[in-house]
Amino acid sequence: MRGVNSVQVWRQLQRAIFVLCIAFGLPAQAFARPAPDSFSDLANRLLPTVVNIATTQTLKAGETEGFTDLPPDSPLQELFKDYLNKNRNAPRHVTALGSGFVIDSTGLIVTNNHVIDDADDITVTLNDGTSLPAKLMGRDPKTDLALLKVNPPKLLLAAHFGDSDKAHVGDWVIAIGNPFGLGSTVTAGIVSARNRDIASGPYDDFIQTDAPINRGNSGGPLFDMDGNVVGVNSAIFSPSGGSVGIGFSIPANMAREVVDQLRQFGQARRGWLGVRIQQVTSDIAEGLGLAGTQGALVADVTAGGPAAKAGIENGDLILDFDGKPVTDSRTLPRIVADTAIGKTVNVDLLRKGKRESVHVTVAKLDDGDTQAPVKASKVMPVPKLNSKLAQLGLTLGLLDGDARNKFHVPNEVQGALVTDVDPNSPAGEKNFRPGDVIIEIESQPVRGPDDVTRHLETDARAGRKIEMMLVSREGVATYVALRLAEG
Repeated sequence: MRGVNSVQVWRQLQRAIFVLCIAFGLPAQAFARPAPDSFSDLANRLLPTVVNIATTQTLKAGETEGFTDLPPDSPLQELFKDYLNKNRNAPRHVTALGSGFVIDSTGLIVTNNHVIDDADDITVTLNDGTSLPAKLMGRDPKTDLALLKVNPPKLLLAAHFGDSDKAHVGDWVIAIGNPFGLGSTVTAGIVSARNRDIASGPYDDFIQTDAPINRGNSGGPLFDMDGNVVGVNSAIFSPSGGSVGIGFSIPANMAREVVDQLRQFGQARRGWLGVRIQQVTSDIAEGLGLAGTQGALVADVTAGGPAAKAGIENGDLILDFDGKPVTDSRTLPRIVADTAIGKTVNVDLLRKGKRESVHVTVAKLDDGDTQAPVKASKVMPVPKLNSKLAQLGLTLGLLDGDARNKFHVPNEVQGALVTDVDPNSPAGEKNFRPGDVIIEIESQPVRGPDDVTRHLETDARAGRKIEMMLVSREGVATYVALRLAEG
């Protein structure tokens, strides 16, 4: 009589419990879903949809590596002199490797922008070994996505985007790619976390996974157990350069929208609101009298932009955009970017403690817009005035011509100039630095140090614990909440 495999019995029991929970409406989430017996069938089905990508870049003369930083008296100078002279003017070809996946049987391939950035030639190698030249259809550096086109001799097997919102922490996933140029490689793991911000761009919302991802996996797909692409593998955290179980994938829902636009227009087309926002910290929330840190605080409004036309002001707290809650400052840019250009939406905001609604017509974000440098104009010097604000650790002065030139303060910025900061003070803890300009306190304009002193005295008598200041640093305005010293 054959022996019974206890592991198989336990897995069958788990499946039975799961089915019964579903049938009787019980909370099946309380029971762990069984791990797959094997990834073999799924991997064999998906491998043909994944490709290897090789790029070649030609470095110009003078960009080649060499011993150019040797000291003049170094004994190595003579040794490498002939080598340097021979190779200094010779161009050099550099090859990089990555991964991608087919999304259309006619030859459309998704990869990372950093895989093909600055490439002179792009070659795609299919799972069967066929190598094809690729053409760049479009790329989006902000989300690190790119779309390629090859002309295959026959229709290709394509992968399909799934709903990345349904990829929950703990779900099994597999990654397929070309690590270290070894060729098609399958690794497995789980979704480790969601909504990761790794400071790689303005729309960070990564899926974190412990499925081993290494150099060369960039641009490859992250599949769920149904064989749908739930992420595009893009980055790893690694002190050693190899996988330590912390990889990051662009969510499929974001990738799908960007890829569709690259397919139609060759570039990403995003909505634009025309505001600069910042995070609501606990101190800022206390200073504004808020119950929590939800929302996105408007620090600056672009003149002539959609927000300015709708009447949005500095200090407004945006809570809801087009029916979608704005949970924090990272949420709003993604919601606005995904909004159709030309659509008029409702924006709920909090202004000086009162909830209001405005209507905004979303415009197109133009990545080519640049702000012209501010030309310094002559300003008549005025007597300097220093006021020691011991409570905050600030020394303030007037904005005269010398001060503007020294700290490069734009002429349109008016307020009280920070000339010195005590590092062991509330201002020091908030990273104030000389050259900052306090332009508002509690939504009231500041013309000079006297205004700051007057506000402090008034607020101290009123028992206020937090001072909300709008501070300009190199022309960029930011709200700072300073806690007043006790007594």
